[in-house]
This record gives sequence, structure tokens and C-alpha cells, in this order.
Amino acid sequence: MAQKQFVIGCDNAAVELKKVIIEVLEEQGLAYEDVGVDNAADETIYPEIAERVAQKIIASDYQKEGILICGTGIGMAITANKFPGIYAAVCHDSYSAERARLSNNSNVICLGARVIGPELAKLIFLEWLRLEFQGGRSLPKVARIKEIERRSAL
Repeated sequence: MAQKQFVIGCDNAAVELKKVIIEVLEEQGLAYEDVGVDNAADETIYPEIAERVAQKIIASDYQKEGILICGTGIGMAITANKFPGIYAAVCHDSYSAERARLSNNSNVICLGARVIGPELAKLIFLEWLRLEFQGGRSLPKVARIKEIERRSAL
């Protein structure tokens, strides 16, 4: 099985938390591409960053996964979920990270720098990272999401 690769991005509200998550990626020996922003003075708005991450995932034929961080994670998730095959979930506790993976087959985690602190963010990200969608009872639900996505794209 190939090692996971990630695309990570944040807006200026979340630069410090992005650094924390990058440290986790590096500690885990995981490959990543950082698509910005790099400092609090950069006024690139979160929809631009979410689009960059989503497009990189799509270009990888969904081999890469995403990490999006803004003030709440909500705007990033809303934007990322506009792209086909992107399943972004806001996770602010371990249980939501677990369910995002196991029940919803999430391929993008969204974190809120103004909602959770760095240590909690690490734990949540590691929980999300260690899990894989197993299907089971959630398989028909995820299949239905994909069917709705296909129909609404027409």
C-alpha cells in the first residue's frame, strides 16, 4: 500500500495551527504539499485555499488527502465540498474525526484555529489519520452521497 500524501492549506487566521499540523506530518514521515498561506499578513481568502487543495486532490486522481484550516473550519469545508469527490468534514473532537472517516469516508479534514488549541488539533488529526473507511453499514449511505453528487453535477 502506498504511503499517504497530503495537501495542506490555511488562511491567515490559521497560520500557527498549520505549522503545528505540518510538524505532525513530518514526525509521522508523511509527504505533503503546502499551498499557503505562510503568514498572517497574507489576505488570501479561505475559498481560494480550499479550491487549491481540492484541485490538487483531484489532479492526483484522489490519491492525496487534504487538510484545511481556517478560523472555524466551516468555510473551508463548505468550499471544498463543492468539488466532485471531495468529502471534507469539520472535526473539533476525536469522535467527529472518527466518524468523518469511518461513517463518511472523509478525504479532507477541516480544523478551526479559533475553536481548538494546538494540542487538541494534533490529537484530532492523528485520530483522523489512523482510520480508514471500512464500508459496512455506512457503505449504502456513502454510495447515496456519491449518487447525489453525480446527479447534481449534471
